Amino acid sequence: MPLWNDNTQPCLPTFASNPFCTVQTKSWNRTFRVGNTQVPLVYAVWMLLALVATALELSRNSFNNYHIYRYVHLHTVEQLPLYAEYPEKYFDNNHYGPVFGLLIAPFAMLPVPIGLLLWGIANAALLLYAIHSLPLTNTQKQAIAWIALVEMMTAAHNVQFNSMLAAFMILAFVHVQKGNNQWATLFIAIGFLTKLYGIAGLCFFLFAKNKVSFVAWFLFWLLVLAVLPMTYSSVEYIITTYQEWIQKLVYKNAKNASVAVSNMQDISMMGLVKRIAHLPNLSSMPFLAAALVGFGLPLLRFKMYTQQWFQQYYLALVLITIVIFSSSAESPTYVIAMVGAGLWYVWQKQTWATYVIVFAVLLTSLSATDLFPPVVRNEFIKPYALKALPCCLIWGIMVYQLLTKRFSEK
Repeated sequence: MPLWNDNTQPCLPTFASNPFCTVQTKSWNRTFRVGNTQVPLVYAVWMLLALVATALELSRNSFNNYHIYRYVHLHTVEQLPLYAEYPEKYFDNNHYGPVFGLLIAPFAMLPVPIGLLLWGIANAALLLYAIHSLPLTNTQKQAIAWIALVEMMTAAHNVQFNSMLAAFMILAFVHVQKGNNQWATLFIAIGFLTKLYGIAGLCFFLFAKNKVSFVAWFLFWLLVLAVLPMTYSSVEYIITTYQEWIQKLVYKNAKNASVAVSNMQDISMMGLVKRIAHLPNLSSMPFLAAALVGFGLPLLRFKMYTQQWFQQYYLALVLITIVIFSSSAESPTYVIAMVGAGLWYVWQKQTWATYVIVFAVLLTSLSATDLFPPVVRNEFIKPYALKALPCCLIWGIMVYQLLTKRFSEK
């Protein structure tokens, strides 16, 4: 049985009024006192590790991604091409939209060490806040945080934006459930105009109480956010930049489809199959078609739309889908998928689910650490994109459950 439930009814999202929501063990739910406040242990560990990981990269002068990020804002102000190469400033290329400059601006205007540390803390803190905002028991929230902890630290070591993007997706869902379409659509629009992944949040439209309001607010935020960078740049520059961004993403997708052993991207279901089968030219279209079918078929269960279990399963499905079916998926991206895996797990009552989530933590999160011998990491896990395997398994289980499970709050 899962570690928080001992032959009791599952804790529903409306747990405050559910007398059966009992916790028989404290394996996940550890706290300590700070003054008069009980602080969950995982929350303190989460923020401490985020700070340590970011500080280590600062001490090593290993934060190229942060240079790419801050120059999205600085180059927009200077009206320099966002997607050109600047080897004197950073290596690799920028792949984020001009709206990303709005997010990074408060950090980019600070001295680099301070901005970098605050950026790492902000990413971790926002994702933790988003997890804590979910309508779950405290034990379930903390279980999700424990499950995603290592991937959050991986993202922090790479000074990545993925933790914040996952937070946007979760907060969009939370505000849809609360009926706050103005906030929900803001988070979706920001995610979409920065890394495209955020557009998947539009499926939450199906759960919105006022769908006309949802559409109106989404269009409003798209217009506002698209235009806002023009206020400190120029209209012509921003329009040209959006066009270049689309071209850059198309090129990047084609490049990521290469599954050379040295290629650390396309850690996805497509990359997994291509590498294991030694079929580097295998088209991604069958996989994307399967994703569309698996994602879409359960939505034909219209009567389930009002069930909070069904809705939260779909949040978890979105978080995993946008990673395992993306040719741009890389190791730090899996903080998004592992939050989804954790959210799926806290609703399971069967013992086998615990084995599945342990498998995910071991192979997806810990396989990149020294717990695995270098020969295993370098000869098997990386070359064959095995990091994606557990999340692909959970995705398949979730689709089956969404098609067959009777979601009920009675």
